Amino acid sequence: MISRPPHPALRPFVSQLWSSERGDAGSSSHAREHALPTGAMHLVFRFAATPLRLYRSSSDTLGFTVGHALIGGVRSTHYIRDTSTPSMSVGAMLRPGSAELLFDATAEALAERHTSLDCVWGTQAALIHECLSEAPTPEARLQCLERELLRRLPTVRGLHPAVAVALAHFDGVTKVETVVEYSGYSHRRFIAQFRRAVGMTPKAYSRIQRFQQTLALTQGRLAPDWSQIAVEMGFADQAHLIRDFKAFAGVTPEQYRLSKPLARNHLPR
Repeated sequence: MISRPPHPALRPFVSQLWSSERGDAGSSSHAREHALPTGAMHLVFRFAATPLRLYRSSSDTLGFTVGHALIGGVRSTHYIRDTSTPSMSVGAMLRPGSAELLFDATAEALAERHTSLDCVWGTQAALIHECLSEAPTPEARLQCLERELLRRLPTVRGLHPAVAVALAHFDGVTKVETVVEYSGYSHRRFIAQFRRAVGMTPKAYSRIQRFQQTLALTQGRLAPDWSQIAVEMGFADQAHLIRDFKAFAGVTPEQYRLSKPLARNHLPR
């Protein structure tokens, strides 16, 4: 997998461009994986004989497909995807506030699901997919996607100031009430602005940031002390950490560690 920051003009709205082939970030030895929540939205173009297949639960044997070009909305838990066939994909990790700019839809409207890109970009989605598929190298694909995103940028509109300040303070430990009070807005108005830009409530977003930091603390530790990590991350106790972890990842912290994922947010199942 390769990734890099986008053109400077895109950086307020796009945090990263990436290109990957099955085998870079995961192994073809497993048929499915849990994709863990990061608090970010993705724009993805997939190049494979079959479209992306997702499953509603671990017991779902049929699943459903969502196309070759799609928007992965911000999520509050993991989703299950098929990894049994070779694939190549290119995409962009989007920042809060980019949904209305690029898709003419709020992040909240796109949250908790995958949306086929042709639903918002029409036939242009297929044309862009074709352009990307003809690019000879991963970097060429990134450049093609970057050009398209730059072309679609209208007059720049900044992120709502209260939301921008909140995002800078949500570290998984700071209380939501503290950030809301600091914003100067009423609780209801602040949450409405935040959901419009980010796609979820401040509390859900803050919990995901703490989950992501918990994952980071486990990296490189042969036998993590979960009770100590719970203290470091501000959980009430180890049981609280385990409940939150399982809600987001679908497995306990120890099950996650034993699975030895090659990429932090892609868990082989």
